[in-house]
Amino acid sequence: MQNMLTVIANTLKGGAKINGSRVVVSARSFADLTPQASFDIKRCDLHRLDEGPSVQTVLTREDGLRYYRTMQTMRRMELKADQLYKQKIIRGFCHLYDGQEACAVGIEAGISPTDHLITAYRSHGYTYTRGVSVKEIMAELTGRSGGVAKGKGGSMHMYAKNFYGGNGIVGAQVPLGAGVALACQYQGKNEVCVTLYGDGAANQGQIFESFNMAALWKLPCIFICENNKYGMGTSVERASASTDYYKRGDYIPGLRVDGMDVLSVREATRFAADYCRSGKGPILMELQTYRYHGHSMSDPGVSYRTREEIQEIRSKSDPITMLKDCMISRNMASLEEIKDIDATVRKEIEEAAQFATSDPEPPLEDLCKHIFYNDAPLEVRGTHPWMRLKSIS
Repeated sequence: MQNMLTVIANTLKGGAKINGSRVVVSARSFADLTPQASFDIKRCDLHRLDEGPSVQTVLTREDGLRYYRTMQTMRRMELKADQLYKQKIIRGFCHLYDGQEACAVGIEAGISPTDHLITAYRSHGYTYTRGVSVKEIMAELTGRSGGVAKGKGGSMHMYAKNFYGGNGIVGAQVPLGAGVALACQYQGKNEVCVTLYGDGAANQGQIFESFNMAALWKLPCIFICENNKYGMGTSVERASASTDYYKRGDYIPGLRVDGMDVLSVREATRFAADYCRSGKGPILMELQTYRYHGHSMSDPGVSYRTREEIQEIRSKSDPITMLKDCMISRNMASLEEIKDIDATVRKEIEEAAQFATSDPEPPLEDLCKHIFYNDAPLEVRGTHPWMRLKSIS
């Protein structure tokens, strides 16, 4: 009887121990929580469109928790990458995505896994939303055999099914994305290609060449400019004569979206995908977002903007906090659930980091593997005529 009273007392305090593990017990059951709710979202600015995405949407509890967990995983993964870089375990180029999570999660929620996506070098988040595990991403960052590209791609070159990177040359992925959209059209598939670039690449000539070709051939391509306000250390106002990036397609319809709100991004992406699938051709989206880190790990990020500016965005517009607050205020999730998700994510990230620092580096004999996709094995000369390596597809 005394033991039973002790268990009841612990439960009323918020937790009990079962088999040595602490279990958080909510005062409310899941049945008390709201399964779905309607939300008002910010109206998009439109270009060459008579109407845009709806200003009201429905979020289910299941989807909300999934979006929250995905964004929190991305955030923790990037913070761990920051830590490993400062410990000199991750080397070379490394561009972090924290602050922009609503863009990747909202886009993925608005398209199908069979649709296609290509982006620039700030690609860790998209690699995750396209289905690659945290463990494989972290191991790629540390150059280990268990990485998604076998440790030979690093931060900027990760790939998955229907995901074409991770591209290191500014703007170069945009014509490639138009080419993927051409393949979708040519093969008669009802699929679209999401082609992403940043505001820093928005003035490149090859982007406008891609716009022109996509419009001429009515390619099912969603061009998306992730406007995080700074191209490296230069503000958009100092870099572009026009900062209305959603209008820069001229003859291509466009919309400007709140990129810090996952629901706004989701609805805009659904709208854009439906537009492309209907055979009307390409569409351009501008996602207004913000990165918390500098351009890359070599950039402290505070020489061209103030710490107060960064803190203000964090306190007022953080995509993860906003979604969490919305769900709790609408009784769609409990604080205990959110804390449980946070703890699970932290554990997953720590386990992935442990793997990424203990997995072996790829051996020298693997250096020339996968040069070609489907060729017979061939010899490749090394750094001198007597070093012979083998290329295996």
